Amino acid sequence: MPTKNPRINITLEPATAAILASLSQKEHKSTSSLAKELILEAIERREDIILSAIAENRDSKGKKTIKHNDAWK
Repeated sequence: MPTKNPRINITLEPATAAILASLSQKEHKSTSSLAKELILEAIERREDIILSAIAENRDSKGKKTIKHNDAWK
């Protein structure tokens, strides 16, 4: 049965593939589901880094501020 979600193929070095297979076995998950989980975690971390940089830039002294109540109008 075809899937609605796009598929991707990746090539790993043998050592990386072995680590992924070992981890998936220990966690009682398929290798592909663990790979998907790890990719999603990596995306979240990168988003956090980008959003943190934006927040630090906005939190600089001398920047224009808006009162809390005005921000939600």
